[in-house]
Amino acid sequence: MARSEKQKLKLLYLRDYLLRYSDQEHPVTTKQIIARLAENGISAERKSVYSDLEALREYGMDIVQDGAGYYCVGGDFELPELKLLVDSVQASKFITEKKTQALISKIEGLASVYQAGLLNRQVYVRNRVKSMNESIYYNVDEIYSAIAKNRKICFKYFEYNTAKEKVFRHDGAVYEVSPYALTWDDENYYLVAYDSTAEKVKHYRVDKMSGITAAQEAREGAEDFGPQEMAAYSGKVFRMFSGRERTVRLRVADALAGVIIDRFGKEAMLVPDGEGFFAVQADVVVSPQFFGWVSSFAGDVAITAPQDVADELRAHVEKLLKSCK
Repeated sequence: MARSEKQKLKLLYLRDYLLRYSDQEHPVTTKQIIARLAENGISAERKSVYSDLEALREYGMDIVQDGAGYYCVGGDFELPELKLLVDSVQASKFITEKKTQALISKIEGLASVYQAGLLNRQVYVRNRVKSMNESIYYNVDEIYSAIAKNRKICFKYFEYNTAKEKVFRHDGAVYEVSPYALTWDDENYYLVAYDSTAEKVKHYRVDKMSGITAAQEAREGAEDFGPQEMAAYSGKVFRMFSGRERTVRLRVADALAGVIIDRFGKEAMLVPDGEGFFAVQADVVVSPQFFGWVSSFAGDVAITAPQDVADELRAHVEKLLKSCK
């Protein structure tokens, strides 16, 4: 690009320089600004820099002048906000290690070079295992695209074997479902969709979906996917484990009221049930994960109805006891 043509980009170069190389602890002088512009093939004089800075202020940049020079107060994000984004990426199980580093590098680009060093930190999450599937980001994009176009999607679904190899379910059969929402549970992304063949709502781990393509057919089952239905679905399914839906009655220690509200929402009715306990009724998907959740409270949560679900819990615990050598 010719030198004269680069002059047209002067304000953009100046804006980028202030955002990346200045903050309250690191103001830049007019001399430094002129030198930086020269490195990019742009000539500038002290007087023109003053008018350019004023133009950027009128544009909306918060540029402060002190005795040492000029600096920009914040960009689109404040430092605590960028730290929160970095922490979220680090802690997300479904984001692979490779993509984690790429995303953090991009987030650092939103801060000054001096603040970027404060963002390059490690967040440790107990028992966190990063996903091995790099294609999850493209899966999410394909799903949202199909939802926007009101189309079904086709895909294959797999698990990993002991050799860490993909093994497709149902001998590699192609699944066809109507996608409606993505939800987050137990640090994993799940697609919630309607299976018209089974005539029911199902969920699928997004990182275990392969070869997603949009079908020509329009989605079905829309009546099952209002906001209230989605909230209820997420609340009743424990760690997205399949099972049959039942209404259960629980007797819970008063100290666990917050746990119950977190799990079932503020609408859950907590009814006193003897000294130090309350009863609550909730719709759940009965599964080993649900029984594990009940058992984790060591007797402070008990299933009092229906009896067959209580009997299943007892059988589940007895099976666990037999596994202890």
